[in-house]
Amino acid sequence: MKIRSASLETVCGITSPLPETDCPEVAFAGRSNVGKSSLINALMNRKNLARTSSQPGKTRTVNFYHVDALTPAGDETQEKPLQVYLVDLPGYGYAQVSLEVKAAWGRMIERYLQKSENLRMVFLLVDIRHAPSENDRVMYRWILDAGWKPVVLATKLDKLKRSQVQKQLRVIREGLEMEKGGVIIPFSAETKDGRERIWEMITQVI
Repeated sequence: MKIRSASLETVCGITSPLPETDCPEVAFAGRSNVGKSSLINALMNRKNLARTSSQPGKTRTVNFYHVDALTPAGDETQEKPLQVYLVDLPGYGYAQVSLEVKAAWGRMIERYLQKSENLRMVFLLVDIRHAPSENDRVMYRWILDAGWKPVVLATKLDKLKRSQVQKQLRVIREGLEMEKGGVIIPFSAETKDGRERIWEMITQVI
């Protein structure tokens, strides 16, 4: 995947109308501090376009990143243009905000999942080092109930020993009660492991 350009095009707050985009969208959901911004930067081959922070809860809006790329086609001797929006949803589970704010973020995510006309796929990020939290389980069911089959991205792969990976993937699959055939992809923003597989899934669904 060759990224020709990437930019933050639209930011939607709690009361903002959703943009009427003209190309497919893929969304990324996950708890605060799970590495959403780092993953999106890695997919776009950018260091700081999606702002990362040591302070959880940084993303409090729905952020639309427009990506113009070239992807291999057929026998991989040719390349095809690809335009897509990577949509960064607010992180959930952040303890230092009020219940009222958490509820508003939840409504914002729900509104996007149900109303976006160009949404093609939803990714749910979980930390590969830990069993899914109650918030992770709720979000997984929520995405299913909205009519999507979430692809689970197990982030922070570089923090685990290789011998631990398969065990932790089973812990995540069982903890989320993933449906048979549900896809889970280990990912590291540091090493870029999993990046090409994520892009393959995006190009397939588009």
